[in-house]
Amino acid sequence: MRNRSVTYSAETTFHALADPTRRAVLDLLRNGAQPAGQIAEAFPISRPAISKHLRQLRKARLVVEHRSGRHRLYQLNAEPLQAVDKWLDHYRNFWQANLANLKAFVEQEYARETGKVPGKNKSNSGE
Repeated sequence: MRNRSVTYSAETTFHALADPTRRAVLDLLRNGAQPAGQIAEAFPISRPAISKHLRQLRKARLVVEHRSGRHRLYQLNAEPLQAVDKWLDHYRNFWQANLANLKAFVEQEYARETGKVPGKNKSNSGE
């Protein structure tokens, strides 16, 4: 018998998240564990197609399967999303720095064109 363990990688998570149906399944599971049949009913695609999506999400460890009698319950596992958050953090820093530079540029241009310093001489009238 082959070893069926799957080595986890962030790439697996990104691959799983690439599909809009799988992202929608994760959104659905944010409300709590649900049986496979109930998940399938929420989508206009076949149950076998949903089973394939759930298999990919299990492989990426984004969902955990529990058996309760005849039912398979699926629950969100947000831990692998930390890799996505870490990756996105570089882009957050990039955009924060660029937006800060843009703000400084706009304020300098405003001051140059109007002779006013932004943020000063504002009235409290809500304009």
